[in-house]
Formats: sequence, C-alpha cells, structure tokens
Amino acid sequence: MSNELSPDRTSRRPADEEYAPFYGTYVSQVGDGDIIEILRADHGELIPFLNTIPEARRHHRYAAGKWSVQEVIGHMIDAETVFAYRALRFARGDATPLPGMDQDEFVAGADFDRRTLPSLIAQLDHLRAANLLAFENADDAVLDRGGEASGTHVTVRALLYIIAGHARHHQRVLREQYL
Repeated sequence: MSNELSPDRTSRRPADEEYAPFYGTYVSQVGDGDIIEILRADHGELIPFLNTIPEARRHHRYAAGKWSVQEVIGHMIDAETVFAYRALRFARGDATPLPGMDQDEFVAGADFDRRTLPSLIAQLDHLRAANLLAFENADDAVLDRGGEASGTHVTVRALLYIIAGHARHHQRVLREQYL
C-alpha cells in the first residue's frame, strides 16, 4: 500500500531523550531513512532468513541456560508485540504509564518449544505486516507523541526504531550463535 504522506515523514531519527539509554543498542543498529520503509525492508529479509532454519536446529541452544532457537523467535514476537502496543497507545494520545516486561518470565511462560517452527515464523510475519499497516501513515505529529513505559519516557518514533533494532539484534544472534 502506498503512502500519500511526504516521503520524509519518518526520516528523522529519535533523539537521545526520546528513549531510555538501555534501548540505545537497538536504535543504533538502524540507519537513517524512513523507518516504515526500513521496517518493511527488514521484514522482507527476516522472514526468508527464518525460513532457512533447519527443523533439526529449532531446539538448539548454543550454551546451557540460553534460549532455544524457537524461544528466541518467540521472544522476538513478544517484544515486538509489547513495543507496538506501547507505540499504539502513545500514538492514540494515551499517555498512561505502561509497565515493563520481564523477557525471561515471558519466555518461561510461553513454552515456545511446544510450537512448530513454521507457526512461530508465520506469527512474526503477520505481526510485522500488521504493525506496518498500523503505522505506515503516521506523521511527525504522531511519531513525536510519547509516554512512560518501563519507568522512562519513550516516543512512538523511538519505539519503531526499537522494534527494528531489536529484530536486527536477534537475527544477528541467531546467525552468529545458533546456526
């Protein structure tokens, strides 16, 4: 779907004060440009990459106490869901403080290893597609909105960068540590 807004509607990077320092790792992994187009391009690379993971590796852990391949993908789903929910709330003008997320509790409670690898990949695929549709027409006024999540201020723009950087981080970890 084409966007009728100015092509540079989402090209401004989030300033340091738009997110907590601990998200800097993710934001720094995303280059300059239209964040929606970056998310779209990343989607076009991430899903095909995940589909190359051999079924025999789906429960692989590269070290004791580390998540399995499927748990990493499940964590990617959970994190994108939470970040997108925060972005949606703030985009709609709801600045209610939102709680944090304990990623280890989420993974432990999900039992991702009981699912199939294709079902997890399909869920992530659909989630990213839905998030692209939800935010593709956001202009700077919407992207500048923010609120409190995990005890710190964050903007919609920064959350979209965090979504992209978080997925890139875990894709790299999967390539380097698991496969």
